[in-house]
Amino acid sequence: MPDLFAGPGGIDVAAKDLGLHLTGIEWDPNAVATRIAAGLSTIHGNVRDFRPVDFDEDVIAAGPPCQTFSIGGTGKGRASLDALLAAVKTAGARGFVTTPEGLDDRTSLVLEPLRWILEAYNSRHPYRAIVLEQVPAVLPIWQAYAEVLEPRGYSVATGVLNAEEYGVPQTRKRAALLARLDGPVALPAPTHRRYVKGVPQFAGDPSLLPWISMADALPDRGEFTVVSNYGTGGDPKNRGRRTSAVPAFTVTGKISRFRLLDPDGRELPRFTHAEAGQLQGFPADYPWTGNDIPQQIGNAAPVPLATALLRAATA
Repeated sequence: MPDLFAGPGGIDVAAKDLGLHLTGIEWDPNAVATRIAAGLSTIHGNVRDFRPVDFDEDVIAAGPPCQTFSIGGTGKGRASLDALLAAVKTAGARGFVTTPEGLDDRTSLVLEPLRWILEAYNSRHPYRAIVLEQVPAVLPIWQAYAEVLEPRGYSVATGVLNAEEYGVPQTRKRAALLARLDGPVALPAPTHRRYVKGVPQFAGDPSLLPWISMADALPDRGEFTVVSNYGTGGDPKNRGRRTSAVPAFTVTGKISRFRLLDPDGRELPRFTHAEAGQLQGFPADYPWTGNDIPQQIGNAAPVPLATALLRAATA
């Protein structure tokens, strides 16, 4: 299956674990280097230069770039939401995607999965299953996608998921869309409890597993406190803190700026690339390669969440 904007391999690792064949399209040479080192099927290129006919597959996955939609990003995507929603509606009526004038190049990439989906549908070789994920601000666009897909016979589920409820050792929210042409689909049910500040790890619904802490994911680190790069009002004194006994803050490309302190308040070495990857659910020995590795890690889809989404869409 094609994986658009494949990054260093979060969805790919999940697909491999599920026995699914996947080919990732990725333009960033650093992420491509990591993918090749990990033995993942990879095309180094721009998704705009390819079409569904280039892939003999009936499942598609995509996680378009989030920088213009995320809270820590430029905000251009959020400011262009009305134009994007109108473009999706127009695509549904016409059967093809037209990018609105004046939209910046990166923001418009959120329309690329729809182009692929409609081209495949129009060629009479529609995708059997679709898996999309992005930051929560993109949920309205996924909901607009649903209005395009449902009249074409797809069962569609959309919503915002909490990554720790699927075994990811961090609190990260992702907007997801799952669609199936051959039967009903639903977002995956949580396997782990939701993290609530102050609620003990082993409290809560006994039918669910406890959420996973940083200490669980990084047992060799010992006890520590993370001082986040995120501040309140720009005041470093107001930056969030979490102990290793709870899940990590959302892992972003700035995770290398997180300070780590021992129980006595002394500075510890910051997260290694391997440790940051483990907080995204990657194996400890994942071969991070190339430059800007923190950004690669922050851009990746958390592996356990990707596994849950793929399983729900393809089982």
